[in-house]
Amino acid sequence: MKKKLIVFLLCAISSHTFAQDLLDILEDETPQTKNYITSTFKGTRILNGHSIENRKKGTLEFVISHRFGRINLGADELYGLDQSNIRFALEYGLTDDIMLGVGRSSFDKTYDGFVKYKFLKQNSGKNGFPFTASLFTSIAYRTLKDFDPNNEPSFSQKLSYVTQVLVARKFSPGFSLQITPTYIHRNSVKINEDPHGIFAIGVGSRIKLTKRVSINGEYYYTVNPLESIDASNSLAFGVDIETGGHVFQIILSNSITMIEKSFITESTDDFFEGDIHLGFNISRAFQIGNKKKKKLKAMKEAGL
Repeated sequence: MKKKLIVFLLCAISSHTFAQDLLDILEDETPQTKNYITSTFKGTRILNGHSIENRKKGTLEFVISHRFGRINLGADELYGLDQSNIRFALEYGLTDDIMLGVGRSSFDKTYDGFVKYKFLKQNSGKNGFPFTASLFTSIAYRTLKDFDPNNEPSFSQKLSYVTQVLVARKFSPGFSLQITPTYIHRNSVKINEDPHGIFAIGVGSRIKLTKRVSINGEYYYTVNPLESIDASNSLAFGVDIETGGHVFQIILSNSITMIEKSFITESTDDFFEGDIHLGFNISRAFQIGNKKKKKLKAMKEAGL
């Protein structure tokens, strides 16, 4: 009787161990679904600077950005509305993770182009990842003819470059935060004391008020500013309003420019002294390509 009991216990233990090992193997081999976090920000811009959001593959976006003069100029200048700076841009989702863009600003008559690549994605669940990260790089070409005709800068001397790492986390459905380490390089400077390379750190946030409305804030601190101007750190507050096919942003900022090499390093106004520029960003998205084919592909990937 004792021998039969011992054999029974050994068989039970062996069966349990084998079953547990089999379950572990099956669990390891079963693909884990990753729940990617979306809509960390409403659009591709927090306010002046880029967010970690991209346009979807095949989406072409037309962006108009506008900044008026300082509000404290008074009624004679219609509180800054008589002055303005504008930028037009086209931005395209090459893939869901890679976005390309080109633009032209009236400030310094500057042409710019950029690439933004999302290489990490925040997701929840088993082995989740806590944040989203993108790499942003741009080039700008200044064409304003404010130089001595006998001493015209070369093509290379008119170029500036920007590299940023955009790191963002959506803490809750109503709050997102982004940190943006930045490096800006100018091929030429006004005076010898001006650094060719400038380091800055940006902080941006979004607080969701309703399904279609949020308030945003953005600040860039420059570590080694230009010496040739009385530079100020860029500060902005604004409201995002989503209306179907586009996002409308109303902005109050001490920066009148709208590309990174300019608003981060060339802002000279003091927000708290009333040097505030009213502005807006408005974008309209267009789907390029076969919509039916894209829908069938999405359904196939979803297993439908």
